[in-house]
Amino acid sequence: MCGIVCAFDLKQKTEDLRPQILEMSKRIRHRGPDWSGIFDNDKAIMAHERLAIVDPASGKQPLFSEDKRFVLAANGEIYNHRELRKQFPDYKFQTESDCEVILALYQEKGTDFVDELNGIFGFAIYDVEKDEYFVARDHMGIIPLYIGWDQNGTFYVASELKALEGVCTKIELFPPGHYMSSKDGEFVQWHKREWTDYDAVKDNETSIAKIKEALEAAVHRQLMSDVPYGVLLSGGLDSSVTSAIAKKYAQKRIESDDTSDAWWPQLHSFSVGLEGSPDLAAAQKVADHIGTVHHEIKFTIQEGLDAVRDVIYQLETYDITTIRASTPMYLMARVIKSMGIKMVLSGEGADELFGGYLYFHKAPNAKEFHEETVRKLNRLHMFDCARANKAMSAWGVEARVPFLDKEFLDIAMSINPELKMCGNGKMEKHILREAFDGYLPEEVLWRQKEQFSDGVGYNWIDSLVEFAESQVTDQMMASAEYRFPHNTPDTKEAYFYRTIFEAHFPLDSAAECVPGGKSVACSTPEALAWDKKFVANADPSGRAMFDVHAQGYEDKSS
Repeated sequence: MCGIVCAFDLKQKTEDLRPQILEMSKRIRHRGPDWSGIFDNDKAIMAHERLAIVDPASGKQPLFSEDKRFVLAANGEIYNHRELRKQFPDYKFQTESDCEVILALYQEKGTDFVDELNGIFGFAIYDVEKDEYFVARDHMGIIPLYIGWDQNGTFYVASELKALEGVCTKIELFPPGHYMSSKDGEFVQWHKREWTDYDAVKDNETSIAKIKEALEAAVHRQLMSDVPYGVLLSGGLDSSVTSAIAKKYAQKRIESDDTSDAWWPQLHSFSVGLEGSPDLAAAQKVADHIGTVHHEIKFTIQEGLDAVRDVIYQLETYDITTIRASTPMYLMARVIKSMGIKMVLSGEGADELFGGYLYFHKAPNAKEFHEETVRKLNRLHMFDCARANKAMSAWGVEARVPFLDKEFLDIAMSINPELKMCGNGKMEKHILREAFDGYLPEEVLWRQKEQFSDGVGYNWIDSLVEFAESQVTDQMMASAEYRFPHNTPDTKEAYFYRTIFEAHFPLDSAAECVPGGKSVACSTPEALAWDKKFVANADPSGRAMFDVHAQGYEDKSS
């Protein structure tokens, strides 16, 4: 994980802007505490904060082509970089960095290369000779990326919102699966898939063995690392599966095609929760079963409450479910960093791919089930992707998400949606559970979906809501639409988070980078139409599914 801050189309002298760019880059140094680099000429400035995971010795950035014409500032990992390098037997690579292959591809193919990359990334390339730049973001928005303009019209690209706040007068999210060239300044969607259309997948045959093989391959390639790594293990299905697969391959070094022993063969796993939480107990069972060196990180409700303001600053959001879940993850990341771990695998994405949230039990048919998974994936960059990336990178740890691997994504989303549906005696994600039968203890393999913010301990959300309500008066809520006309908060908890966000990020366009709308158990607003009781029970917690969750809230619709 790294951080970039770039300025193009400069409207001021470089000597005046360079100190400002260095200060902006310093705001995101938590993402890359290992090295700082900068390139500048009279037309562009590119700063980079590096977290060294692949080729720590020589892979510092910005990276240059041999003739120094092309400059690259990249945040990300290219998992298939060794295969891609084989296309260029005569290219003179300067480092062993996985990202350097981006320069070779751009020089050879122009803008039509991004879909060849299997990885997570947000990057900018600058052509010194032509004064042209090219910016791209990965297929799902796993890596954050923002753009902005200052009052003079200088164009900025940055890994986090906080780098642009106070400098830019307008800020936008750079959309996932898109690139932009300065030749026309337009966003171009490079990640296009037929599976977004229900008719393209409704009659597909499905192989459970293929699902298993594809996820194993995704985890295997994402173990690419020259530094110590670990796994996040909540004890839920998704993180347990990725952890078990990682343990299977941890003894060998992936970069050697599994021919040499791993540099750090002992796999460490991490779980977080309140004392006595469901996740801690389940995670320990899995760790004992698969044989990881396991670490329980316990936090108190007060420690969580004390961290909320910092979490909102680091996560750059006021979304309720993201803040609820990010706070324990943020606390866990600090401990992971203290143990020398620089990369972790995490289980985000499985619920979107397989319809794992409890509200999917109410999906009226396969078509609506599939269309909801597509909506969830399209918006994931503003929710779980942001949480995993920013909560971890706040402490200089990189989170990788094998379920969202580009190749696995295509296989999982091409499954006949009818076979994914739950309800009527079928458990959510039953097809994934069947694929990994034998990998995990039965009580974990068939454990009901527990959202991360619930699984760390039910008292966490209950106490957080109670505290937020004590900070917001009825009068504040009555005038909320005037103070916050965009995404007006409709609960005291939402209002509390919004005020903190506004203090950190006062720009209206910053608030517009955050999603809004009602949700039940993490649904999209569109899915509220599935059940007439959803609106009355709207809350992102899984316990809002009172008639599905084993310990659900009371029905508020009656």
